[in-house]
Amino acid sequence: MWNYQNGYIFKGLPSFPSMATFSPEWVGMIAAVLTTASFLPQVWLTYKTRDVSGISLGMYSVFTSGVALWLVYGLYLDSWPVIVANFVTLALALLILGMRLKYGKRQPG
Repeated sequence: MWNYQNGYIFKGLPSFPSMATFSPEWVGMIAAVLTTASFLPQVWLTYKTRDVSGISLGMYSVFTSGVALWLVYGLYLDSWPVIVANFVTLALALLILGMRLKYGKRQPG
């Protein structure tokens, strides 16, 4: 169990850094940046090569729906890390899904 009282994170262990400068919101923001940025290489590669053979239409459809719901959840909570991360992730996932729909109909050769 996390204990943020008196500068301790775990019972008996000093916290690092202090809770006055590093909050759980920062952890959320860092996680949001990293997970959202992880989509950029896929978007760029798919755009550049037009190769969507490894992208599952079903998986990306369900994933994109889930991200949209996370965005709605973030709006209800008024949590900016959740809102911004899921807005950007939704846009990137929609780009990948759109390219999958557009370029997935091509026949090789």
